[in-house]
Amino acid sequence: MTTKELESKITHTIQKLSDPFSYDKVCHEHRLGEPLPSKKSLSKVIEMVREIIFPGYFGNTSLRPNTTTHYMGVYIDELYELLSREILAGMCFECEDEKANKVEKHSDMAKHIAMDFIEYLPEMRRKLVADVEATYLNDPAARNRGEVIFCYPAIRAITNYRMANKLLEFDVPLIPRFISEMAHSETGIDIHPRAQIGESFTIDHGTGVVIGSTCILGKNVKIYQGVTLGAKSFPLDENGNPIKGIPRHPIVEDDVVIYAGATILGRVTIGKGSVIGGNVWVTRDLPPESKVIQSRPKETTFADGAGI
Repeated sequence: MTTKELESKITHTIQKLSDPFSYDKVCHEHRLGEPLPSKKSLSKVIEMVREIIFPGYFGNTSLRPNTTTHYMGVYIDELYELLSREILAGMCFECEDEKANKVEKHSDMAKHIAMDFIEYLPEMRRKLVADVEATYLNDPAARNRGEVIFCYPAIRAITNYRMANKLLEFDVPLIPRFISEMAHSETGIDIHPRAQIGESFTIDHGTGVVIGSTCILGKNVKIYQGVTLGAKSFPLDENGNPIKGIPRHPIVEDDVVIYAGATILGRVTIGKGSVIGGNVWVTRDLPPESKVIQSRPKETTFADGAGI
């Protein structure tokens, strides 16, 4: 290929990539001075929240009783600045008022929400301590609570969920989904931040768990790897587009156990104290204390090279 041919191909490719019709649905017009959400900054926010909630387990703090107040003060100050900036970035990103100075318009609210979130941290710790305790008590393999906090991916995913869920309660756009999807990438556990999950929540092993946006889970619910709490096909509007925002995921009441690979679809209710066996599908309501399992497998033998 000659130099001239190479330049022609590059020029042609640039022209195609610059055609507005090719990117009109996936382009964000960014104005100078408006912050964009930063995965790096949000990673720092998550790490700081984990360190505040579980002192001595994350980060590099040399924890001693006489230094705890100092470190908490330093972390809270830094968290406030970082979180305010990321909340503002989310607000600017989704703001459709192109005539306004978006930074000026949303700055005070972003700071107010960041402070409200920080005030929520003691309550968030209480809930996460209950999640850790439930995980420790429900898993005979857990040697101590420290092992649960350090090593269990579910605790990381649930921490991110409880952060994201609270920010969503404050009507923060985009950032809650960022936080939940970062946990998804880290742990393989996919919890939508809009789901409602009660205290003492346990996910054992965790990989492949999916919890949809309109799920409601009660207290002391335990689920295993590969569980899906999802939706069936959903109704369409007059233009053939999915209708968003309607309840379409399961309600799981208190003290329910759902074993590995189970799939529960649609706006069904799983009654209090029920047990859902592994690899079963549930698409209708179950009364309290239900037990749903697969039928007993059939035993057979194979000979002379025969197989399934």
